[in-house]
Amino acid sequence: MSSPVPERRVVVTGLGAVTSIGFGVTEFLAGLRAGRDAAKPIRSFDTTGFVHAQGCEITDFEADRFLRNLPRDEFGRASGFAAAAARMAVEDGGMRLDDLRDARSLVAIGTTDGESRDLEDLVRLEIAGGFENLDPGLARRVPAGRLSVAVAYELGLTDVEAVTMTTACAAGNYAVGHGLDAIRNGDVDFALCGGADALCLKTLAGFTRLGVVASDHCRPFDRDREGMLPGEGSGVLLLESLESARRRGARVYAEVLGYGLNCDATHAVSPDEESFADCMRLALEDAGIEPGDVDLISAHGTGTPANDVTEARAINRVFAGDPPPTVAVKSMIGHTMGAASALASVACALAIREGFAPPTINHRETDPECAVDCVPNAAVDMNVRIVQNNALAFGGNNAVVILGIPDDSGRGSRPVPATAPGGER
Repeated sequence: MSSPVPERRVVVTGLGAVTSIGFGVTEFLAGLRAGRDAAKPIRSFDTTGFVHAQGCEITDFEADRFLRNLPRDEFGRASGFAAAAARMAVEDGGMRLDDLRDARSLVAIGTTDGESRDLEDLVRLEIAGGFENLDPGLARRVPAGRLSVAVAYELGLTDVEAVTMTTACAAGNYAVGHGLDAIRNGDVDFALCGGADALCLKTLAGFTRLGVVASDHCRPFDRDREGMLPGEGSGVLLLESLESARRRGARVYAEVLGYGLNCDATHAVSPDEESFADCMRLALEDAGIEPGDVDLISAHGTGTPANDVTEARAINRVFAGDPPPTVAVKSMIGHTMGAASALASVACALAIREGFAPPTINHRETDPECAVDCVPNAAVDMNVRIVQNNALAFGGNNAVVILGIPDDSGRGSRPVPATAPGGER
């Protein structure tokens, strides 16, 4: 009987970020360190009639600056964000496109809204009296699957699996977990994983109807928090095996130690405390670590009353009432939907590489029901070895990814799984 092939260690070697506080690694890192607040009135569509219309909008995205091949008339705004972030990740990782094209590769992009802005334009055309003047490219842009296809098109990838994951606001972490499994099982050599979404009327209207849009700023874990602010953008990570990274002399930001997924399906929009605690335990088990090994938590941290309390309680369950610093980057860039946990993963990798905890800004007083140290208002320098990145989503979709400093100590080495990898364990 032949011996089983050992799983490969998976590392992050490139990062791409399209955000309202900066484009690319350098700008995004500077924004995180400075605690930059992107909140401002939404201008890209008519917000007449909305009680609150603040958001974290990207107002200076110039496609020609970031994209080389993507036809603008056939791909929408979110697809452009995804393609731009992926190109940034490849360039940041020092990856030659010819080498990527010759390899077995995966593109996994998570999203909540897909290209809903284009769908809204189609609806407006219909209301206005028909499609006589319809640009055929507009209709082609609508399917959510175009987001991952846009990455492949922009980079010229032909022998590639392109997957768009639609598990709402946890989709970015789902994509990273999918890439982790694909590489450590030897199915692909490289994976571009992340998420993308563009601000749209549907999102603002939906969260307004739920009564969870803040009037001015997002204040996660604050006693006076009002809710979330809708945002937009994309985060993409270039993943490969540790052996591959060493072979090509690539810089390594972090190792992807493990992840956990589950779905409680108890309520359409309200998170379940025990189910999310179980998801964190699954991720820690998959990574082969204990709660005490985690130095920093990147919280889902939406700033809504229900989410923050539920998440904080679940964290305290798992960490026995003594969790590590727990930060919320949504306080800066808003809730970027399917891009949220992907951009948080980028922030986690930067926290490990640069040795700091990003701040939770706009903070005045911690809600006693949210018993966490949210690193209020100013970044803190610290030795970050392992970060836990949380994501919760409508429909009870939960996803947690664990990133760690790459070393040869054996810490965080994953045990042989009792069940098939990639499933809901």
